[in-house]
Amino acid sequence: MYIRREKGPVFVTMPDGTKLSRSDLPARSTSRWVARRKAVVVNAVNAGLISAKEACDMYDLSEEELDSWISALQTFGTGALRATSLQKYRKV
Repeated sequence: MYIRREKGPVFVTMPDGTKLSRSDLPARSTSRWVARRKAVVVNAVNAGLISAKEACDMYDLSEEELDSWISALQTFGTGALRATSLQKYRKV
């Protein structure tokens, strides 16, 4: 039996001390993106668990969409990733 080894680290330690692993990432077939799932993907990219290109390929995202998630999370926090709050945090 052959076990496929993913590239990159198995897990990363987040600034708050929690560990984030590839098994914590949303499923590849995710079509309904809630703020919590977006935050997990952004944190995985920021911590170096997966690359931005790998995240875009894995979840069929555009680079602009992932970049908007990253900037919204860094600027305003998890609340800015909610679709219902988009206009509140949108830059004019």
